[in-house]
Amino acid sequence: MWPPSGLNGVNLKIGTNVTPIREIKPKLDNQAIVYIQGQVEKQAPLMKQWAYQINDSTGKIWVVTNQKNLAEGAQVVIKGKVRYRSIPLAGKELGEVYLEEE
Repeated sequence: MWPPSGLNGVNLKIGTNVTPIREIKPKLDNQAIVYIQGQVEKQAPLMKQWAYQINDSTGKIWVVTNQKNLAEGAQVVIKGKVRYRSIPLAGKELGEVYLEEE
């Protein structure tokens, strides 16, 4: 599908307000709203939502959403809130940053 559409059907021009995934930092950007653009690489069903791993060639990030119809390989633009899940284990921080669709 071209141009890429977001999970909520919003169409954006390429590069418009899009944040490269590698620039999304844990904790510092917590609660920030960003747009990402990339390809769906993986999907995982959750209890009442879905998670999709998006790759934009600068990095990968998981997006949690209510949408359940994104196919692997699809090009998307997604607006989401930056979240960070802390996972302390054996004195190390193994937490991960992710997006929650807005």
